[in-house]
Amino acid sequence: MNTLPPPTLEHLCDLAVQIGPAIEVGQTAMGVRRVIPITGGIVKGPLLEGHILPGGADFQLIVDGARRAHLDARYVLELRDGSRILVHNSALRVASPDDSARIMRGEPVNPADVYFRCQPRFEASATKWAWLSDHQFVGVGSRLPDAVHLSFYTVR
Repeated sequence: MNTLPPPTLEHLCDLAVQIGPAIEVGQTAMGVRRVIPITGGIVKGPLLEGHILPGGADFQLIVDGARRAHLDARYVLELRDGSRILVHNSALRVASPDDSARIMRGEPVNPADVYFRCQPRFEASATKWAWLSDHQFVGVGSRLPDAVHLSFYTVR
């Protein structure tokens, strides 16, 4: 059996996601649950440009002594042409317990100390953007006290 060539990545866009204060659900049988409201933001890139509509949220499950966070964000992009695209972004964020505690308190953390990778999926109603449902995407993220920065890439 031959090893197939690795896929390449093509830059899709960058997002600056504005967030509100966390809604703390608390410790559950699964781990610590939090909901982070998404209040807006900007999308810029070679293939997508527009803004993030308010009303989305990131549903978080914090486990492993607060070292690992499983993130499940859903929000809507409104592109320059008026098209709206639903984003469902699943992510894994891994940091030391100290850095995780800082993130949860809304304090700055050095992004180089945090593993933050994601797999966004897109749903578009406009034919022009239907190709987003026919591809796989990956991304990297950085958590700031009042925002999340993401860069998305098409897997070719």
